[in-house]
Amino acid sequence: MSAIYNKNAAKKATNVTINADLLQKAKSYKINISKNFEAYLADVVRKREEQQWLEENREAIDAFNERVKREGCFSDEHKRF
Repeated sequence: MSAIYNKNAAKKATNVTINADLLQKAKSYKINISKNFEAYLADVVRKREEQQWLEENREAIDAFNERVKREGCFSDEHKRF
């Protein structure tokens, strides 16, 4: 599986707005906010890309599933379950 983004790309400073109490608590636990936000954002992007791929390939997936229903799978005669 390939990476969803270039992990070697340069870092870019940005501004985010966060609940002040939550930010204070995170800092009190010495949570690396940038690292955790980046990991969360990567997960959100990965899920969106998966969703987009499914939408773009829905027709082919449905056609394949219909074919398997109709004709079976090439290995049906060999499975023992």
